[in-house]
Amino acid sequence: MTPTITAFARSPDRGSGQARDMRVRWALEEVGQPYDVRLVSFRAMKEPAHRALQPFGQIPTYEQGDLVLFDSGAIVFHIAERHAGLLPNDANARARAVMWMFATVSTMEPAIVEREVAVLVEGKESWHEQRLPMVENRIRGRLGELSDRLGDAEWLDGAFSAGDLLMIMVLRRLNRSGLLEEYPNLAAYVARGEARPAFKRAFAAQLAVFTNASNGG
Repeated sequence: MTPTITAFARSPDRGSGQARDMRVRWALEEVGQPYDVRLVSFRAMKEPAHRALQPFGQIPTYEQGDLVLFDSGAIVFHIAERHAGLLPNDANARARAVMWMFATVSTMEPAIVEREVAVLVEGKESWHEQRLPMVENRIRGRLGELSDRLGDAEWLDGAFSAGDLLMIMVLRRLNRSGLLEEYPNLAAYVARGEARPAFKRAFAAQLAVFTNASNGG
């Protein structure tokens, strides 16, 4: 049965692939699983029908038969568990890939999202100019640790995995901040992910939604 995911009808990321449905699209493309997309407006996201799928009124959601999931990390994990290509066969390597998935959403992403809040929400506050450098320095701390761990390796732990997919998507949230460029091996790591054919297909699909919405489609 073909799964259906939800995505923004008019994404605030303006087609840059930052919305979290992009993570799910990429995972599905990596494993070769066809999928349908149901576009949801901001109003519909807060209505009972969508909240029955996603209690916090967000995207993406994932529906396949009688299974309904929310949270992009959980959805990617589900896809990786049920299709070859995103988790290693070796038990220990598989556990480490899952470890990197959790580390991405619990250790790396919160600091990066905090910066987005500081820029997009708190920008007019009188204390913004004092707070932003502190937030960015916390991000630099995490980026430095990740950079040291990655070193000259192509991926986080051997072959490309769901851990890399999530980590690259989170690091992409720093695009245009200038922070990622301070760590050349991380910038190259993200570029390798973006060069994967599955990423390109997923990006083109979500960009088409934004383009169509912008053209009044």
